Amino acid sequence: MHFANNSGVQINYKISGEGPSLILQHGLTSKLDKWDWYGYVEELSKNFRVISIDARGHGTSDKPYDASSYDRKIMASDIISVMDKEDIEKAHYMGYSMGGSIGFGLAEAFPQRVLSLIIGGMHPYPLRNLEIEPGVKALDLILESLEHGMDVYVGGMSPAPDERELAHLLSNDSEAIIAASLALRDRPDISGVLPTMTMPCLVYCGDKDGLYPGAEECVKHMPNVTWLSLPGLDHREVMERSDVLLPHVLNFLSNVR
Repeated sequence: MHFANNSGVQINYKISGEGPSLILQHGLTSKLDKWDWYGYVEELSKNFRVISIDARGHGTSDKPYDASSYDRKIMASDIISVMDKEDIEKAHYMGYSMGGSIGFGLAEAFPQRVLSLIIGGMHPYPLRNLEIEPGVKALDLILESLEHGMDVYVGGMSPAPDERELAHLLSNDSEAIIAASLALRDRPDISGVLPTMTMPCLVYCGDKDGLYPGAEECVKHMPNVTWLSLPGLDHREVMERSDVLLPHVLNFLSNVR
């Protein structure tokens, strides 16, 4: 493992393989190991220097407790701190969920450092009113359960996580996850960046994901984008189904290297 320092916050990352640099950024409550669990690193590292990152507040990176520390531009600058530490001028970037939000932050603040963007399970529109079912706001529900501890949050998950996922979720620092969740919930509309995203982009989302309508809409305003709809998959399942997703990712990257 390696660490980069971004204004006093230590960011943990791992390097696998050789070739053009490809950064992987996970979602909320996750960690860099998830990319290994589902086979992404094994496959992608055959042709790329894969750099998987623990987002601040997650894994073994530092965990600030104030929501302002999880602003998308600050989290995008964490990516840049890793790139600078490794003397990487430009890199491909793949982010899922919260990692996708960070991807939009990169496009907004550091477009000159990005070779291509792969954004999954996310859109640039406000998330405060995102519903997982009528009348149930997703991030408010997460925050309400987190206030009672990670065990309460995990206990409300359906379907229940397997043993490996359960151990990981319970290892999270609930105060840091609350701060990151607040920042994500209260993120402003950043859709103004869409027309400026001239780098090759792949946007993907499961059509059973509550974020799907926004993801489908945002690609209409992006000048250089490939849209991938994944039938029958929800937000959680898309990350797990690398067998479905990876062929599309590899095909996209083969055309932008």
